[in-house]
Order: sequence, then structure tokens, then C-alpha cells
Amino acid sequence: MSDTSPPAPPTPPAPATPDGLVVVDKPAGWTSHDVVARCRRLLRTRRIGHAGTLDPMATGVLVLGVGRGTRLLGHLALTAKVYEATIRLGRTTTTDDAEGEPVADRPVEVGAGELAAGMAALTGAIDQVPSSVSAVKVNGVRAYARVRAGEDVVLAARRVTVSRFELLARRGTDLDVVVACSSGTYIRALARDLGAALGCGGHLTALRRSEVGPFGLAAAVGLDELAERGPAAVVPLGAAVAAAFPRRDVDLDQARDVAHGRWLPALGRSGPYGVFGPDGAVLALFEDRDETARPVVVFAPA
Repeated sequence: MSDTSPPAPPTPPAPATPDGLVVVDKPAGWTSHDVVARCRRLLRTRRIGHAGTLDPMATGVLVLGVGRGTRLLGHLALTAKVYEATIRLGRTTTTDDAEGEPVADRPVEVGAGELAAGMAALTGAIDQVPSSVSAVKVNGVRAYARVRAGEDVVLAARRVTVSRFELLARRGTDLDVVVACSSGTYIRALARDLGAALGCGGHLTALRRSEVGPFGLAAAVGLDELAERGPAAVVPLGAAVAAAFPRRDVDLDQARDVAHGRWLPALGRSGPYGVFGPDGAVLALFEDRDETARPVVVFAPA
């Protein structure tokens, strides 16, 4: 007897991955590159990058660009960041954190007033020397790679801004702190410099990034959740730009000018802002320069 049952319906295609951003809660022990590689498999696209690395020891907010969203990353990397950290006084290490080898142990005899003064001195605009095992490039090679190759690396100081360096709790020699800072600030170096100022040494034992610009842990997804949600976890390009940058709406004629790479009248703003057409679609990132506004990123049609 022949089988007369109807054919099985075709398997629906997997939903397309939209352009935009994914805010990941990075797990401990993973490099930022590991997270990018995993997300490329989960979202089925190679075009993914990150807006600033997190050390393997660190957890928390890692902003990824997907598709045309990768064009936002260089601008998002410049935004302020917030961290929750634990600093252990009394020991210095080769890496300024718990993953390095101990260098020296000293007694900790630090009163509350000394601690407050030491933290206050590291608040505001400061000149900070990054850790020698940081990702800073020296003649095109990462500093940590030079250290691993046996080189003695001493990096130049750079100006950073620590807008908040607050003690949340003191547990013996451990300090639970929150740090709000500009891009390029190394929390390991902050721990090292606080310990040096207090005369006992110090290093970082835990680090969690809670905010990158407007994106916080409340918006972040773990890798397991990302595996379940897939493309639905991507913040679409227009929503991502509206969340991360000031907004400028233009009329149809100006939208055509933007599409053809023409300039717009300046608004008197500092920094990049999103330009949106009359239909609400994001067109570009612009930046004021004197009397004109010029494109820094133009989003081609999808």
C-alpha cells in the first residue's frame, strides 16, 4: 500500500540577524575574543566586534556590534564606564591583579583617614601608567605579548579621568569599591597605585563592569540566554544609536543630503549624534565641525 500522508511542511528559515548591538554579561575566565567567537556561532554571522576588551578575570558588560552595528564600536569605546571591584592591600603582583605572581607582601596599617585621602588623590584627572601586561600597543605589538616574550616593558603615563572612586565596604585587607572613569582607565593600575600610596602595596582580586555608556547590566544577556534568544537579543541599529547618542531628526530633503554624503548645518553640539530620517530610520552619525555638521558614519541601506 502506498503512503498517502501529506509531506512534512518545510522547516522555516532561521530568522535573519539584524544589524545592531548585543550587550553581553561576560563570564569569568573568558577573553573578549572568546565571547566574540561564541557570539559569531550563536548569531550565525562573522561580522561581530567588541567596544573595548575586558580581562579574562573580569565579568560584566561587554558591548558587541553586529553587522552594520560594528561601525558604532569605535565611538562607543570612548564612552565612560563603571566598575565594581575588590582591591586587596598588602601584596603586589607581577600583573597588578590576582592572576599574577606575588612580588612582595607588606603589613597593612592603614586607617580610615589615610585610605580616604589615598582614594581622593586618585580621583579626578590623573596621569596613570598602565600595567605592563595591558593591551596597550608598543610599536604595533601588545604590551602583554612583549612581556610574555621576556621584554622589560615600561609604558608611558596617560591622562585619564576617575570621576568616582568610592569605598563600599572594608573587609580586613580587602576593599570593595566602585569606580566611574573615562575610557582607557585601568582598574588594576588604580589598585596598584592606591597600594603604593598607602605604603603597603595592593592588587586587584575581582572586577565587574556594570556600565558602558548607557548600557548596563540590566540590559545584558548571558551566553546561555543569548543561545536561547538568538537574533532576538540584538538591539536593532536604530534603537542602539538612539540609546547611545543624542538624536537629530531631519526632513526628507536633508535625509537625501545625508544619503548623498552632503553636510548639514551645525547644531552646536559636541561629540557624535545620530541622524534619523522622517520615517524614523537611522541614517548616520554626524559631528559638528565649526559651522557645519559632517558625517562620521553613514549607514548604507540594509
